[in-house]
Amino acid sequence: MHNLLDLDDLRLFVTVIHAGSMGRAATELGLSPSAVSKRLSLLEARLGVVLMRRTTRRLSLTEAGETAFRWAQHLLAAASDMAQELAPGGALRGLLRVSASSGFGRNHVAPVLSDFAARHPEVEVRLEALDRPVDPAAEGIDVDIRIGGTREPHLHARRLAANRRVLCAAPAYLAAHGRPLRLADLTRHRCLVIRERDQPVGTWRLEGPEGVEAVRVRGSLSTNLGEMAHQWALDGHGIVLRSFWDVAENLRAGRLERVLPGHCQEADVWAVYPTGLSRLPKVEAFLGLLVAHLARLEA
Repeated sequence: MHNLLDLDDLRLFVTVIHAGSMGRAATELGLSPSAVSKRLSLLEARLGVVLMRRTTRRLSLTEAGETAFRWAQHLLAAASDMAQELAPGGALRGLLRVSASSGFGRNHVAPVLSDFAARHPEVEVRLEALDRPVDPAAEGIDVDIRIGGTREPHLHARRLAANRRVLCAAPAYLAAHGRPLRLADLTRHRCLVIRERDQPVGTWRLEGPEGVEAVRVRGSLSTNLGEMAHQWALDGHGIVLRSFWDVAENLRAGRLERVLPGHCQEADVWAVYPTGLSRLPKVEAFLGLLVAHLARLEA
């Protein structure tokens, strides 16, 4: 069966899924809808499975189709990456797929990718903002940018920058509710809970004089957007745990104050990628720009 598979057929299949209809895919590919339908049917016959359920309104993947779609993306990306790696110098080409949490992606990864796109206009860049654990090997991602978190054994990881999260609150909140003196005091305070990728919701693990300790926190406001929690802290709604980079300016200006300054949470920035992708020129070029950007933040 393997020698019957054609990359062009896989590319057509992926295009149909991304387009959402055979008509739109046909327009994009410069084919007739009937030609697209026929080639998909031939691909299904070669694989011996039904890939899609076709109705007059929409297409939906079968379970086999989901598996085929995942593998098709891998195979097409691998073919593109192989051509890029073997190319004798010249401009970078192909597709660069990057994932990051929404807040860090918006504030730090997206600006770097904008710079990257200006320098390498022949690379197609795709940024996925995902506030959940990501397995780049399974999801066709070239590199996942993480804040803290674990590194799976089947993936490579490279630390890009040191980072820590700190506790802080607005002076108005501290004046009204008092200042916690011990980590356990946080249980009696209004805490602004962020659903971070790398930690359980409502549990803060912080390193202090007694080592790493965990404390359960709660409050009336929670979000998966760190920027929102940051603003709520500025508005005086409670104590927030945020990367020092994000709050440093407001700390210097006095709009926020450190709480329990002897405690912090390690949250280094990591690039995590599938085996073999770390040396691809497009990945290395992007990570080089990101490291330089993060270094400026540390300065």
